Amino acid sequence: MASNFQCMRALKYLLVYIVPGLVWLSLHLASLASWSTLLVVFGVIPVLERLLPASTRNLSAAEEEVARTDRTYDLLLYLLVPVQYLLLFYFIRQQSLPDLPFAARLGMTTAFGIACGVLGINAAHELGHRKTRFEQGLSKALLLSTLYMHFFIEHNRGHHDKVSTEQDPASSRFGEPLYPFLIRSISGGWVSAWKLEKVRLQRAGQPVWSLQNEMLRFQLIQVLFASGIAWMAGFPTFWYYLLSALIGWLLLETVNYIEHYGLRRIKTNHRYERTLPIHSWNSNHPIGRLLLLELSRHSDHHFQADRKYQLLRHFDESPQMPTGYPGMMLLALIPPLWFQVMNPRVDALKSRPQGNALA
Repeated sequence: MASNFQCMRALKYLLVYIVPGLVWLSLHLASLASWSTLLVVFGVIPVLERLLPASTRNLSAAEEEVARTDRTYDLLLYLLVPVQYLLLFYFIRQQSLPDLPFAARLGMTTAFGIACGVLGINAAHELGHRKTRFEQGLSKALLLSTLYMHFFIEHNRGHHDKVSTEQDPASSRFGEPLYPFLIRSISGGWVSAWKLEKVRLQRAGQPVWSLQNEMLRFQLIQVLFASGIAWMAGFPTFWYYLLSALIGWLLLETVNYIEHYGLRRIKTNHRYERTLPIHSWNSNHPIGRLLLLELSRHSDHHFQADRKYQLLRHFDESPQMPTGYPGMMLLALIPPLWFQVMNPRVDALKSRPQGNALA
């Protein structure tokens, strides 16, 4: 009975498959209805998350021990890899249909772009923190589907080390609008990944300009992959694929923007304090938590990066977003409204006992 209950607890994460299901439907309809994924993710879900209560409940020690060893959580995650590639191939097939209206093609592009963000990058993010070569290989395969493989290097070795500091391109600054941040984070993350690989190879006594350089390998693999799509599907479909990949990048970087806005770690004697739960914005809103594999419990993720998604905890001291991720991302698109909502929250955090950790 207990094992059945634990299995049912794990299966709530089947909700993560709502997004690929919506994407498949948008691709299948190949019409104005192809915009349905965008409308649900950034229309219906933000409304529901404003209406549904957020839960701060954490697993008990006994529940956590069971969840840690339950392979159901891992299998649900692994299956997202073939699902993403099936969606990619279906996207190419549907975009290759003749006489489709431009609005339908663009709707399908936004739908697959959301898949690139939710599966191609977010699920890859979870897998990239795992320790096995198999799981890290799955992470790289997902990132390949959206041409963002450098994220594997930069996020794990760069962002988690420098988060909530001026040295991290993916940590937004107080008063910084979203749009310049996107340029800074995308370009800065790519450059940082090259630098991190250079340092790694120099320390190992290996040549930088060789296939030992994983960043160089990533670029070659992505060029071959994208060229294969262009050769197989033709350039019109190829450009729509590139636009979908770009949408995936922008979704990721917008999430980065909302996750650390205005939060800073103290620097003492040329060293930053340890990353704490107060250095990331947290969201306990239920739909986003399930659809994004608990990404919105971001405070615990940065506090202890090797915790699997099903184990992430709420901390009372973590700064809390007023709504879930989709709603916060929409808010960030309008900088004056974003500053009106978020700047007072950052200022209020400064008055806490731990507020000296905030810029």
